[in-house]
Amino acid sequence: MGLFQKGIKYNIHTKNKNWIQTLVLEAETAITKLPTNERDVYTKLVAEDIEKLHKHNPTHNTNSEAKLIQSIQRKLKEHDAMVTRADKGNAIMILPTHQYETKLQDFIKKKTFTQRPLTPPKHSRHRSEPQSNKAQL
Repeated sequence: MGLFQKGIKYNIHTKNKNWIQTLVLEAETAITKLPTNERDVYTKLVAEDIEKLHKHNPTHNTNSEAKLIQSIQRKLKEHDAMVTRADKGNAIMILPTHQYETKLQDFIKKKTFTQRPLTPPKHSRHRSEPQSNKAQL
C-alpha cells in the first residue's frame, strides 16, 4: 500500500544488473590515464573499495518495489488498461484504454476552444532600431 501512497509520478531508481562491472571498467579506464608511477597505488585503492561494494551489495535482480511495478505493468498490458489521474481529488484511476480514449475524444468534441491570434501582443513585440541608409564601402 505504501507504494500507491507515493503517487503517480513516483520513480523507482533501480541499479543496472551489472553496475559493479561497469564501475570496474570505468575505474580501469580512468586509472590508465594516470601517470604510470601512480597507477599501482590507485589500482589497489579502487580494488579495495570495489571489493567492499561487492560484499555489501549482494547480487539481486530488482528490489521489491520494482517487482511490484513490473507486475502492475504486466497486468495493465494483459487487460489493455492504463493508469491516469482522476478528474477531481488527488487520486489515480485504472481504466480500460478504449474507455479513456473515448472519454478523451468526447472531451475534444464537446469543448469549445478559443483560437489565439498569430501576432503577439503589442507589449511583447521587439522594436527594431532604425538602420542607416548609408552604405559603407
